[in-house]
Amino acid sequence: MGAFFLIVVGLVGLAAAVYGFSYSAAYHGRYSLRRLGALFNLLLLTLCLQVMADNAFTFLFLWEAMSLAAYGLVLTEADQEGAVRSAGWYVGVTHVGFAALMALFLLLAGGDLTASFQAMRGNAATLAATTRNVLFLLALVGFGSKAGVIPLHVWLPMAHPVAPSHVSALMSGVVIKMGVYGLVRVALDLLGGGPAWWGGVVLAVGAISALLGVLYALMEHDLKRLLAYHSVENIGIILIGVGAGLIFHSYAMPALAALGLIGGLYHTINHASFKGLLFLGAGAVLHATHTRNMEEMGGLIKRMPWTAAFFLVGAVA
Repeated sequence: MGAFFLIVVGLVGLAAAVYGFSYSAAYHGRYSLRRLGALFNLLLLTLCLQVMADNAFTFLFLWEAMSLAAYGLVLTEADQEGAVRSAGWYVGVTHVGFAALMALFLLLAGGDLTASFQAMRGNAATLAATTRNVLFLLALVGFGSKAGVIPLHVWLPMAHPVAPSHVSALMSGVVIKMGVYGLVRVALDLLGGGPAWWGGVVLAVGAISALLGVLYALMEHDLKRLLAYHSVENIGIILIGVGAGLIFHSYAMPALAALGLIGGLYHTINHASFKGLLFLGAGAVLHATHTRNMEEMGGLIKRMPWTAAFFLVGAVA
């Protein structure tokens, strides 16, 4: 599973990095390109290492480093209206989630944060049902805050519009997927699955996020905020698959459990691809029009035929 998410990181990370060369040229003389480049590479590094972590301390250390790198990138254009407030909301919500993850791993590792995942698997089998349920709920809050599930989604439509577009592509395409990775890693791998209601809760949270995410998107006029709400919807769709997998796993139906999980993971790489493409397209539109308000746009297919063609591919996907 770590290898699968490493592919997701590489796929979007490569596209965002190449795009960033020309996109960042507009920042020359206005913002620090060294700072932007360093934080972007730090985010890529922590994302790659995150899915390789095999003990609690490494996992939590990289989780925090990933969050702080993303926070710094959201603040790239700190003089933009709402940038500091948006970054504050992001770091606030993500640290609520981090507190839940700290409690989760302390309980799961028996207080020893240097414990390996293998040791935690063995420890999980000895825990009482109530403790396991608490651990699952802590995982749902901790990883749900990163994934942007409703009601922990508030930072997404705030942070994405003010971040550089190639950063938005990486955050929406990959960073929020770390929430999916973490939830699957803990619920199915470290805890080894649980009662059917675990999957029911994940499925319900996913369905609510999918429904409300698309409703919020329909009311939005800001192009990048629309794409951010659309990410909430798609995280919900992914969690519907994961939730179904957890339910079938609890009933010892491995074929159907695998089908649900594969559906969720397929949409993880699907959404990473097309949402990365759409945010990069939105960045091209923003550079050409100097506005994110879709009500002020029109006739761009004539001025930007390549962007229009690729944006259409992303929209259809």
